[in-house]
Amino acid sequence: MAYSYPADKLSVYLSDDGCSALTFYALWEASRFAKLWLPFCRRHSVEPRSPAAYFSETDDDKLRAGASLLCSDDQEWSLVKESYMEMTERIDSAVMLAKVPEEIKAMHRGFYEWDSSEVTSLNHQPIVQVLIDGKDRSVVDNGGSMLPTLVYMAREKRPHYHHNFKAGAMNALIRVSSVISNSPIILNVDCDVYSNNSDSIRDALCFFMDEEMGHKVGFVQYPQNYTNLTKNDIYGNSLNVINEVELCGMDGVGGPAYIGTGCFHRREVLCGRSFTEDYKQDWDDTGITAAKPQQQNIDEIQEQAKSVATCAYEAGNTQWGREVGVKYGCPVEDVVTGLAIQCRGWASVYFNPQRKAFLGLAPTTLAQTLLQHRRFGEGNFSILLSRYCSVLFGHGKIQLPLQLAYCIYGLWAPSSLPTLYYAIVPSLGLLKGIPVFPEITSPWSIPFVYVSAATYMYSLYEALSSGVTLRGWWNGQRMWIIRRTTSYLFAMVDTVSRLLGLSAMAFAVTPKVSDDEDQSRRYEQELMEFGASSTSSPELVIVAATALLSLVCLAGGLSRVLASGCGSASCLSEFCLQIVLCGALAAVNVPVYEAMLLRKDRGRVAFRISVAACFGLVLPACLIWVNVF
Repeated sequence: MAYSYPADKLSVYLSDDGCSALTFYALWEASRFAKLWLPFCRRHSVEPRSPAAYFSETDDDKLRAGASLLCSDDQEWSLVKESYMEMTERIDSAVMLAKVPEEIKAMHRGFYEWDSSEVTSLNHQPIVQVLIDGKDRSVVDNGGSMLPTLVYMAREKRPHYHHNFKAGAMNALIRVSSVISNSPIILNVDCDVYSNNSDSIRDALCFFMDEEMGHKVGFVQYPQNYTNLTKNDIYGNSLNVINEVELCGMDGVGGPAYIGTGCFHRREVLCGRSFTEDYKQDWDDTGITAAKPQQQNIDEIQEQAKSVATCAYEAGNTQWGREVGVKYGCPVEDVVTGLAIQCRGWASVYFNPQRKAFLGLAPTTLAQTLLQHRRFGEGNFSILLSRYCSVLFGHGKIQLPLQLAYCIYGLWAPSSLPTLYYAIVPSLGLLKGIPVFPEITSPWSIPFVYVSAATYMYSLYEALSSGVTLRGWWNGQRMWIIRRTTSYLFAMVDTVSRLLGLSAMAFAVTPKVSDDEDQSRRYEQELMEFGASSTSSPELVIVAATALLSLVCLAGGLSRVLASGCGSASCLSEFCLQIVLCGALAAVNVPVYEAMLLRKDRGRVAFRISVAACFGLVLPACLIWVNVF
């Protein structure tokens, strides 16, 4: 709401798929605080304009020093912060009580939507409440300026209707916003993201309104950045290389993928319009340069908006989710939607300003990270095996390099198979005394050595040049192995099962907030979290098993080489590559060994996970390999 943009041309919508009265209450409180916060931001050029970030407790002293330079009246700064803290305390109190106080309900008629005891997160009527009508010139902030339109929406959900997850919520938002404001440009952000740059709207509009190329632009994508990463990014969640290298490369061959957040779209492009050379946006008739007068009262508009947020609206043979709006039927609906837009002739633009436009929250535990990448892997692999495979669907529509760029992400899931092979077979071969690579002195070893060395040297160069630390790169290598042998493996199995009709598609939301102070402290100390909340995860069994297998095979293989009197140069040459590979796998898994054997905190690997990995996988594999092969 505090963007540096005319308030009468800005509308903000919040989609609450949980249909929570507490979320509506929090938004209502925010609408009241906005009357104080927006003029404060304008007067003092506040950045960032998220009060939660601006008044961060960890940066309190630093921000207060900066605010003193900006504010002619330090008392105003204190007043605004005090008002913000009081608001958050009221919201926290309501959350603790799990209900909205009765005296608050009487202050806005929107709360009556939750009067029925039958309203649940999965079974409720459509709710659309305009908390601030930006076209009402009598509604102003404390500085006398107009406020942006602010709307709460909870689309209808019924048990016998499939709601299509995030894609369904996005399409409901598109329809509701078309009734209320119908602005030609739509920005969507995830719920854990805040704006870090008040000029982002103006920057994006520069691309859409460019006189020479603007008519070709379908969407403008900003990078996804996180504000809670540790210094060395213990879980490899940093998207630095993707942001600084891969998306820039896609931008050079047709445009970046749509990554689901921090993206500005043309409304009519999202609604299925194909590009034509004679296309021209009439900006004077869209609401960007001129606000339209209010034609209906707000109650009529709300009722009309509710009618397009019902389950029945898409129950018929509509094109929503197919040719119109965000695509249905894929866990990564954003990627396939962006690909379809590009294949209709539109270009996309990647913009990565020095001051990050949006900041979100990265997963803070191993279980959260693996869950997120399981969904990424499943979604991208689903695209690869569907009619939307970029090489087939994009043939003749987008450039070949862009088609192949999409395939990189589609191959994340099947990359689990060769990774498992190299993590298991060479190690077992070393234990048994079976060479699987050429001798290091043989010319046939050159391809193996060259590919490995070149890949890791270039990977290190990319990481360091993108702002990743050396230790952060090493953590990233560990996480790539863990993700490929767990998340992507299960993603591949899930995708194949779904295509064979053995399972249905699910959408797992990645939790980003932890209330466990010990867990948060371990994250800040960069200790990997294998704690009690994840002890039932089969992924952790695989992580522990592959780590133990590398250690056991390295020790057993070296012992066999030395004990057999085979420590000669020729024997070491024969097993050199296997020793290096097995040793690298053991080295990268040091934090796993510490969590299994040394750590005593609640984030250690649970004893039953270690037992299952050792006696259920590692020991049988070693015995079978040694006695059978």
